[in-house]
Amino acid sequence: MPTSFQAPKRKSADDKRTVSQSIESNTSKDTTTVATLLKAKEARTIYHVTPENTISDAVAILSEHKIGALPVVAGDGSLAGILSERDIVRKLAQTPGQTLPQSVEENMTRHVETCTADDQLVSVLRRMTDGKFRHMPVVSDGKVTGMVTIGDVVQFRLRELEHEALQLKQMIVG
Repeated sequence: MPTSFQAPKRKSADDKRTVSQSIESNTSKDTTTVATLLKAKEARTIYHVTPENTISDAVAILSEHKIGALPVVAGDGSLAGILSERDIVRKLAQTPGQTLPQSVEENMTRHVETCTADDQLVSVLRRMTDGKFRHMPVVSDGKVTGMVTIGDVVQFRLRELEHEALQLKQMIVG
């Protein structure tokens, strides 16, 4: 008569468990960087405005490209600020009917949180969450080289988790 499967007993020597994540793996130096996310990101074009552009110009770019914020780039290519949908909505509430002709410079956020391509995604996500903003320019040598959104980070991490789950499933089945 065939024998039935018997689950291992507690503290069995054969009980070798593995886990896909641990505190060490999630906080190690090898965690995903902004550069990895930017390589995987579909939209690579960095739309921007200048301080001299009008809010109307910015609204047209935001609407056309279905994005939520624009880095404001000065004439020398350096980051001067950021203009988000929130900035525009606040100004619309303060100056109804007078906002669209105003300059970007009058309405942009001047103190911008930035990151570099070498920053870890977990730290970028933490800074966005703590600061309650959703867009962070990626800067190298004072120039904007990319834009990371909180949605990009979440979507990237979900893909990683799906890949890990698929690998685990294949290990179990195969």
